[in-house]
Amino acid sequence: MPNMAMEKNPMPSQAPEIRNQNFKEVALGYTPEQAMDEAKRCLQCKNHPCVGGCPVKVYIPEFIREVAQGNFEEAYQIIAKSSALPAVCGRVCPQESQCESKCVRGIKGEPVAIGRLERFAADYHNQNHHELPPKPASNGHKVAIIGSGPSGLTCAGDLAKLGYQVTVYEALHLAGGVLVYGIPEFRLPKAIVQKEIDTLKALGVDIQTNVIIGKTITIDELMTEYGYEAVFIGSGAGLPKFMNIPGENFKGVYSANEFLTRINLMKAYQPGSSTPIQRGKKVAVVGGGNVAMDAARCAKRLGADVSIIYRRTEAELPARREEVEHAMEEGIEFKFLTNPLEIRGDEQGWVTGALCQEMALGEPDASGRRRPVAVEGSEFEIPLDCVIMALGTSPNPLIKSTTQGLETQRWGGIIVEEATGLTSREGVYAGGDAVTGAATVILAMGAGKTAAAAIDEYLRSKS
Repeated sequence: MPNMAMEKNPMPSQAPEIRNQNFKEVALGYTPEQAMDEAKRCLQCKNHPCVGGCPVKVYIPEFIREVAQGNFEEAYQIIAKSSALPAVCGRVCPQESQCESKCVRGIKGEPVAIGRLERFAADYHNQNHHELPPKPASNGHKVAIIGSGPSGLTCAGDLAKLGYQVTVYEALHLAGGVLVYGIPEFRLPKAIVQKEIDTLKALGVDIQTNVIIGKTITIDELMTEYGYEAVFIGSGAGLPKFMNIPGENFKGVYSANEFLTRINLMKAYQPGSSTPIQRGKKVAVVGGGNVAMDAARCAKRLGADVSIIYRRTEAELPARREEVEHAMEEGIEFKFLTNPLEIRGDEQGWVTGALCQEMALGEPDASGRRRPVAVEGSEFEIPLDCVIMALGTSPNPLIKSTTQGLETQRWGGIIVEEATGLTSREGVYAGGDAVTGAATVILAMGAGKTAAAAIDEYLRSKS
């Protein structure tokens, strides 16, 4: 019998007053009984609109049918046909604006909890099946992947399954890209990321860390001296943006990129960590996206009183609603319609506060959101000892400056053919944040999947 409940099964979670003091995962996951009950809410629509909302085209109704019947491993295997990172996607994808937004059950109630069910199936597999997949037979072709984030790992996995000899080059000392340096442990445990990477290695993917493409090796050298027949650029967008206001050079001002990297990759939150991190008592995070929520929630867990400064209202926040709600539950204050004008400091160069101005919403701008305008004479100061700028990122210009014939946008994004990911350079493809600027994990994975199919077609046509 279908479950016609109007609401999703709630996700078991740590209590806010407990989780805001630790870095353990907030969401605890469905039990088998909860997963089966939620899966029975799916109507198994014939035209499966949910699949159209998934950038990697997971066979959603099929895997949910298996969950409903208690066939959890079969459900995982169906997901794995399309997604290289099921346990990751089940945790960090914005399902509410993608697959779940297309769910028929969402017309008169809440959509089926597709993301929670994907996470359940992936966690069941990881907990109960420890064998790794066999390595496919080699087809004799070599492909290089730049960056081990979601787009690079997806492209690498799809190509390895087809028999390509794939090498991933990662600039940092640990593979995973934004999955390990950007997303906090309490949202995405790093052991889960490592499990997905181990699966790719079993398929034959070789991951070389501490290699900076453009310095250690160039793309031109990869395709000549190293003999790679195609290259995929999935180097992300790790260059932080600032406001260019007075005082941003004071000690105690971080980019969110640096702050999160120190915590997530270097484990600066752990007692005795060799990586320094300022444990501010009064911290402000400037911005309203998912990265701002992550930075604020990390600062809270380090013991600070934390405020998020955002120049629009709550309705315009670009962060996932779930992340905003979690931040509010954990005691983080939101200062809406507020904009910093200047960061102030003492004679030793340490942050002491921020001069801010009240804002009001005017006419819509090019994005369709109402433009914030300053309220005359509304300046006020907030006492602070740490400021984290979470204003977005752009691609690092290093690859462009060291690669012949690679065309980019004015802001640094690599120009590609949308249908294939092909750049202006033959045999060189790109996808993810290196093309779009900072976006979501699942969109980056979709781009990696598209490029892998195009690379396969390109190299087979040359054989």
